[in-house]
Amino acid sequence: MTPAKKVKKACRNRRASALIVSLMFVLIFSALAISMMTLSSTNIQLASNHHNVNAALATAQSGQEVIRYWLSRVLFSSSTPQAEYFTTIVAALQNDLSDSAVTNLTVQSDGTIGAVMLDSTTGRRFDGSLKIDASQPTILQTRVTGYSGDIKRAIDIQYNIQPYVFPIFNFGLATKGPVNFPGNPTITAVNSAWEADIFIESLANPIAMLSIGNLNFDGEVNIGNPVANVDFQSDVQIAGDHGQTAIDNHVSIGNDSPEFPVPDTDRFRTYATGPLIDSSTDLSAPGITLTNAMIKAGTNPVFQGTATINGVLFIESPNRVTFGKNVALNGIIVGDGDVHNPDPGTRRIDIQGNFASGPYPNDPQFDALRAEEGTSILAPGFFTTFSGNFSTLEGVIAVSGIHFSGNVNAQIKGSIVNYSNSPTVVEGNAVMNFDRAGSTKIPAGFDLYRELDYNPVSYSESAL
Repeated sequence: MTPAKKVKKACRNRRASALIVSLMFVLIFSALAISMMTLSSTNIQLASNHHNVNAALATAQSGQEVIRYWLSRVLFSSSTPQAEYFTTIVAALQNDLSDSAVTNLTVQSDGTIGAVMLDSTTGRRFDGSLKIDASQPTILQTRVTGYSGDIKRAIDIQYNIQPYVFPIFNFGLATKGPVNFPGNPTITAVNSAWEADIFIESLANPIAMLSIGNLNFDGEVNIGNPVANVDFQSDVQIAGDHGQTAIDNHVSIGNDSPEFPVPDTDRFRTYATGPLIDSSTDLSAPGITLTNAMIKAGTNPVFQGTATINGVLFIESPNRVTFGKNVALNGIIVGDGDVHNPDPGTRRIDIQGNFASGPYPNDPQFDALRAEEGTSILAPGFFTTFSGNFSTLEGVIAVSGIHFSGNVNAQIKGSIVNYSNSPTVVEGNAVMNFDRAGSTKIPAGFDLYRELDYNPVSYSESAL
């Protein structure tokens, strides 16, 4: 082969090698491009899925907040049997939604919560369910499922079905009518200042509180009537502040009025299995012990000597009951008056001697009553007066009108509640020392409703 031919052959070989190498690079770069495109597409899909997961969870959380709001409005009678809790809760929700003209949220009789669309363009929506397990009859279980695309997430939360605590018992003294202090009142708290807080509705009287003498309060004064005011005619000290500063900082006007709940007095009638006091009963003895006794309607008894009340004293209405000497209450006085129609002339309890209350005696005969704690006098519709020394109060006093005219120097372990628009009057140099931090949250006679209490510890998320 000539040199020229050899050169031509070598050139052809080099061109072939370059072509092969070029093709290899094209294949490699093509593979890389395809890989990058695939990886990018996968990342986009992952990002989309992650976005949908977050959106589904956020939708479920929104749904739970909606359900939580409506469940917070549910109240039903404490007399409802546990077996009927579920149907009662569902019916309450259905009625509330209907009364509020809410149509996009539905609850079926079996507890199914219909789908609620939040965003039709993305398909984001939630639905849910309510149920009560027979093994946990006081727990309502809720599940809300949120949807976004093909992703769904569920949130489970439980609600405890428990007695409703009336806000009225956040106050040491709560009255519909005004409060008058002709003397020098001192109202203190044993543990924290809130124990001595006062609420005065006073809708019918522009002077919610009148104090003629020096006034010394630990707690806040809350007034419902937005156009009412206070009339403090001497030195004022509230929560450590004096004069106008005390009024400006600790007297609040135009507050929302808490409910003044009407107690269930009839439940105590079954405990009155002891003596029946009627017109034939001799009440002239220097001392009398009343154990789970009942005073018949229309008797109008006058107890001339000292009285020891053990357990329950049930007073039928109408009755004017007068205790001429000291009263030692080891239990509860109950009057079945009409809170909506008080009449001081026909429904009245007058304690003219010293008064002190304490817990039930330890005898086994009071075991059934022992669960009825936290209340000392439960007499809606009855006007009540204390004209002797008032020293200890074991629980709540709930009456329609109250007047203290004797020496008040009392340790009080409950609230004083006046249902009447007539003034609550506390004469003399009265000292009321409220010790309510450990008091009964649901005083006897006031276990009226059940509510649903959100349990944050039960919160759980799940993928479906």
